Amino acid sequence: MPTLDVSELNVVVSVLVPAVLFGIVLGPVAAKFLDAKRWGSATADQQDAITLGVMRVMIGIQLVIAGYQLPAKYIRLHYKDLIVCLVPIMALMWLATSICVLATIPKISLLATLVIGACVTSTDPILSQAVAKGPFADKYVARPLREIISAEAGANDGFASPFLMLAVNLLRLTENRRETLVERSRGVGNDTKDVGIALGNWIIETLLYIVVLAIVYGAVTGYCARMGVRFSLFRRWVDSESYLLFPTALGLFIVGTCGAIGTSDLLACFVAGCALNWDGQFLAETERRHDEVNSCIDVMLNFGGFMYIGATLPWPEFHQPATTGITYARLFGLGFLVLLFRRVPALLLTYKIMPKVVKNWREAIFMGYFGPIGVGAVYYLQHTRLLFPKEGVASSREHELLDAICPVVYFLVLFSIVVHGISIPILSAIYRFCHVRPITEDAVEIRRRSIYMAPPANAFNGGRDTFIVYNRFFRPLVNIVTLPLARPRNHSDNDINSETEKERRKSQSVNIQQVDTA
Repeated sequence: MPTLDVSELNVVVSVLVPAVLFGIVLGPVAAKFLDAKRWGSATADQQDAITLGVMRVMIGIQLVIAGYQLPAKYIRLHYKDLIVCLVPIMALMWLATSICVLATIPKISLLATLVIGACVTSTDPILSQAVAKGPFADKYVARPLREIISAEAGANDGFASPFLMLAVNLLRLTENRRETLVERSRGVGNDTKDVGIALGNWIIETLLYIVVLAIVYGAVTGYCARMGVRFSLFRRWVDSESYLLFPTALGLFIVGTCGAIGTSDLLACFVAGCALNWDGQFLAETERRHDEVNSCIDVMLNFGGFMYIGATLPWPEFHQPATTGITYARLFGLGFLVLLFRRVPALLLTYKIMPKVVKNWREAIFMGYFGPIGVGAVYYLQHTRLLFPKEGVASSREHELLDAICPVVYFLVLFSIVVHGISIPILSAIYRFCHVRPITEDAVEIRRRSIYMAPPANAFNGGRDTFIVYNRFFRPLVNIVTLPLARPRNHSDNDINSETEKERRKSQSVNIQQVDTA
């Protein structure tokens, strides 16, 4: 009798789609149990602030986890591939999405479509991590492609800021406001000299303060965190619970401090996560301790965050032909246009520049198709609404943008969650029907933690206590048997003998310097 192997179902289907459905059912349109407008003091416009805060915390923690789960020194080894993903590909995605919005949404200007397109340019880090690290990818997607999908999704959430702020400054260029560089509602007039002011704002505030400062701050914070963890591990000051919860604490710290100084917390979180595992030791130690904590945190954040998105979907705004001209037919047309033209053409044009990670056009189409829109778009939507004045003060063009941006972005998020959520099971069924062979390279032995534990995807029983796993994503570039740490001058009685330590390290540890020459 045929059976369904639930291990084939990706986390996108098993968690995120039902989470959105639960949010819709429990939200204001149905049970009215979850309604952010009535929480706390129930002040006006509090839902926007709550949504922005939920998205910041949710994305920040997940980006730290995504950063440290990449191989050691991944950014340094693949910086050329990441530059291609973050500059030409994102620019093409931004322009293509803006053209799709302009073609389907009436009563909106070109500059407003550039703002909306920038909000949905970045790929969602949560949905992309599920695609890159799920059971389907374990069986059929090569590791270099999975790693670049994960790294790109982590980095481009912060790199969407330059595109967004460039569009915002260009939109303000057409407004008659007092010329200033310091007011929050700053803008420039119609004079051609004001182009220099707009570009100056963009370069100084966005490129330097938001992007560059975030990279530097994330790298310094991650380096200090790595040294602090290493120092504490040697002195045995850290128990397993605290060690495994450290990425969550680091993410919350960076989100709070970056919010205080006004730089990009998303980009800083990802860079800090990469710096935390720069030598591969942090990931190796989590493997030794059989980390399931961060997986649980990941699931809880995913379910809670996407349930919140389901509860806050603006259903009445999806059909308002009299004001914005938006209808369900136009939104569905926009969803399919974005699915086809937002990302796939850009990858087909540029994949030959990245031969190490995208080897052929099939992998380019896979990477282009699975560039979902999710919580990152909601974050930039709420951030954008804070950049413009409220109704009554906003100009006519700004008013058009503020009326259209919310339904368009939210519908694209919902459309992407549903379409990409059902794509993996369909693709998996097609692969099984066509007898596509799973990847059987790069085997690794992992410990079986329970006799009731089912084998992971693309694995078989290696013995009573082990599994043999092929194409596993989580592979630290160090030997997970030892943790090479610097020894102090004075050893306590509880320390391991230094000679024994040196011999064991010499025979079992992997030389990280080989990675630099690879």
